[in-house]
This record gives sequence, structure tokens and C-alpha cells, in this order.
Amino acid sequence: MRPIEIYDTTLRDGTQGEGFNLSLEDKLRIAYRLDDLGFDFIEGGYPMSNPKDSEFFRRIQERPLKQSRVCAFGMTRRKGRQAADDQGMKALLDSGAPVITLVGKTSAFHTAEVLRVSFDENLAMIGDSIRYLRQHGRDVIYDAEHFFDGWAENPDYALQTARVAVEAGALLVVLCDTNGDSMPDQIADLTKAVGTASRYHWESTATMIVPWRSPTRWRPSMPVPARFRAPSTGWENGVETPTWWPSWPTWP
Repeated sequence: MRPIEIYDTTLRDGTQGEGFNLSLEDKLRIAYRLDDLGFDFIEGGYPMSNPKDSEFFRRIQERPLKQSRVCAFGMTRRKGRQAADDQGMKALLDSGAPVITLVGKTSAFHTAEVLRVSFDENLAMIGDSIRYLRQHGRDVIYDAEHFFDGWAENPDYALQTARVAVEAGALLVVLCDTNGDSMPDQIADLTKAVGTASRYHWESTATMIVPWRSPTRWRPSMPVPARFRAPSTGWENGVETPTWWPSWPTWP
């Protein structure tokens, strides 16, 4: 049985509530406690956002974690420039984090109206950024922002963005339910459809608990076909199901 990997976003996503703030020492203490608990990935922050996050990555290297892998969060390169010339890419590498989590645009609407770039340029931004970080020895987790909304608008383009990330060497592709308005059965059905279209295996927990990043992972290294797995304590109809969930979608 394949283990379930848990990616924790407490130190970045978890600090975005109004009136909530963590000191540098708070962030370090939480990171070491999460490490003791056995989390696989710990997102430490966005190195370019503030000096505290940059210092966090420096301090965490002085006393490395025992089992968790620290992730630095950032965005794909900016439009119209090379990844090697992008300050964001440099900050991510300078963080020293072994894993880089990159967020990029999946939605055709956001590509045209928010980034204001062509579809091809957005694909290049995703691919160039991941390849550049991989060339420098970092593993990359790609966050496909607004994936489910993007699929509803233009499924062909949404799928292209995910394929580019995998072809560039992404360790994982996370299908983000960014608005948090997709129901579990919708996520299950779409994940199945995308898996069939791409001939890759997708692993999904289809949860609504985390509105920003529904932890739906594309693992291109896994064999096809394969079962979709869920965090659980039992089996039902040949599919592993959680006892704490009142009803669970039927997985392929």
C-alpha cells in the first residue's frame, strides 16, 4: 500500500487570517512540532514577501528537520523574461528549501484578464519555471490555481497547463479548488475525467475542509490504471474509505 503524504500550509496559508500573526520563533517552533508529528511537507512561507520568511529558511537550515521536507512557496516567472533573470526564481533558490511550491494559472480567463498574456506564454511561464528549478536540484510541487473553475471554462487548456508542469519535471501537480466551492462528487468526477484524458494516475481526497488547496495530487510516476486513495481507517466495496466521512464518492 502506498503511504498518504500530508502537506501542511500552517506557516503561510494558516497565517492569512485577520489579526493573526506568528513571530519567527513561533514559526520555527511550529515547524519542529510538525516534524515530530511526521508531516511529509511543511510550507515555510514566501521568501520574497517579508524578511521574517527569508530568515525562517535560513534558521531552519541551522537545525534541519528530522523527517519533514521544507517547501518554499512562490509564483512562476514573470511574463516577458527568462526564469534565470526573475527575482522570484532567485529568491526561491536562495531560500535553500529542497522543495519549491509554484503556483500558476490554469484558468483561460485568468490567463487573459489577470496575467494579460497569451495562452502560449502562460504555458511557457509554467514550464520554464519548473525546468529552471529542477536544473538547480530542487523538487517542484506545482499548484494548478483555480483548476476546477478553469476546467469548467476551457478543459483543453486546463489540461495543457497540468501536462506542461509534469513534462517539465514537477514532482506533484496539485489541483486547486481555489474558491472552495466544488462538491466532493464534482471533484471525484472531474479527477476521474482528467485522469482518463491524460493517461496519468491522480490521487484525491476530495475534501472540502481546505478551501484554498483541495489536496488533489497528480502523480505521473505511478502506474496506470490505479485506484484513487483516501485517508481512512477501513475498506468498503474494495475502496478505502474514511470512517469520519458520512458519505464518500465511488472511486474508479
